[in-house]
Amino acid sequence: MDKTRPGRIVVMGVSGCGKTAVGRALAASLGLRFVDADSLHSPQNIAKMAADQPLDDTDRAGWLEALADLIATEDRLVLACSALKRRYRDRLRRSDPALTFLYLHGSFRTISTRMRSRDDHYFAGEHMLKSQFDQLEEPRDEGVLHVSVEPGLEAVIDASLAALGAAPAR
Repeated sequence: MDKTRPGRIVVMGVSGCGKTAVGRALAASLGLRFVDADSLHSPQNIAKMAADQPLDDTDRAGWLEALADLIATEDRLVLACSALKRRYRDRLRRSDPALTFLYLHGSFRTISTRMRSRDDHYFAGEHMLKSQFDQLEEPRDEGVLHVSVEPGLEAVIDASLAALGAAPAR
């Protein structure tokens, strides 16, 4: 990542992969603003997910527009966002063609185990996680940086900083 220009980074992946924790750490280390895309979901979307009902493209349309507007107006941003489908990533890139995507990936088993230990999030249930894995169009040949979440959080943060060309803050 070129540290001489303002940066916009999307930390992406399925729920439970560590987008928020890694995104916050990256933002703090790189001096960027952090936003969790979940905070921009409509109350209807949140209620639907809390009821263990997957969102569809219609549900996500307004949310993606709000995220695209945020990217267009924030010069220095780390956004934690699932960005499960290529067309979602393409929509966000229209707001900034130089947008950097950092894909946090791991096995269903690893991520579902981590999700079961969370009690402070509306997204619940293996059914919802399975639907995200089913919808995920893994980024290939899109200039997306890939980081495995199989090691612990500190190692994932360090690997993410390295992928972005930044030294760990620790």
